[in-house]
Amino acid sequence: MTTRRATDNAKALDAFMTTKFQIDAMLERLKALSDDHFETHPDEINWGDVGTLNHYASLLRQITDAAFKEGEHAA
Repeated sequence: MTTRRATDNAKALDAFMTTKFQIDAMLERLKALSDDHFETHPDEINWGDVGTLNHYASLLRQITDAAFKEGEHAA
């Protein structure tokens, strides 16, 4: 039983780390896009750009609320 549990834990750790690396890569890409002002030029920003950015913020807020137990996920 102990060997099986260790194997299951090792597999879980591998899966966890794979997903963590995927999240890290997504965060790096988002940070780079943000640093580039989401590929917009200040003279060309319109309300569609604002709506898109608000949508991104809403999706990220869902993640941060869940991760930090805030908003609707507050205890």
